[in-house]
Amino acid sequence: MATNNRDIILKKAFNLIYKKGYQATSIDEIIATTEVTKGSFYHHFKTKEIMGLAIINEIVKPIMQNTFITPLQNSLKPLEEIYLTTQSLLLENTFLKLEYGCPAGNLAQEMTPWNTEFSKAINQLIVEWQTTIEDSIKKEIENGNVRSNVDPKQVSYFIISGYWGIRNLGKVYNNTDCYISYLKELKTYLNNLN
Repeated sequence: MATNNRDIILKKAFNLIYKKGYQATSIDEIIATTEVTKGSFYHHFKTKEIMGLAIINEIVKPIMQNTFITPLQNSLKPLEEIYLTTQSLLLENTFLKLEYGCPAGNLAQEMTPWNTEFSKAINQLIVEWQTTIEDSIKKEIENGNVRSNVDPKQVSYFIISGYWGIRNLGKVYNNTDCYISYLKELKTYLNNLN
């Protein structure tokens, strides 16, 4: 039961933080939403920061690994995988909400300026994503599917910043029209790497 309470706290807290932001979400609100006792909360998480780091490591990180990283690592057609994954995340994924943006991006913007532990945890996620993109582009260069003068690091920066940026625009505009335009341009960009 204790592990179950911990999981419930993490999942409900993640949902609240995704909707409202980390700093705007109070421990009392988390406790009220999860319907666990204050003692149970503090048994599992001595501080809100410890809970926040657990959310990054146990919820956000596995989602990013399963969604962005592992499919790209296993792909025989990385450029196509990058496009299809991005398209799916923007237009088909029911977990990610238009009005709330990207959970990892939101936490990075809100927390990394003032919390070094959050910064380290999010940095690890992003570096893993970035490295996976870079490695896939390097392999495509070696296989002759991407031009030899393409810089894999630049490609990874462009893809990551483009995804985060368009997620934020979708949140601001509260519609997916910008996603459609972005995906067209992303496809053109990826095609031009050959």
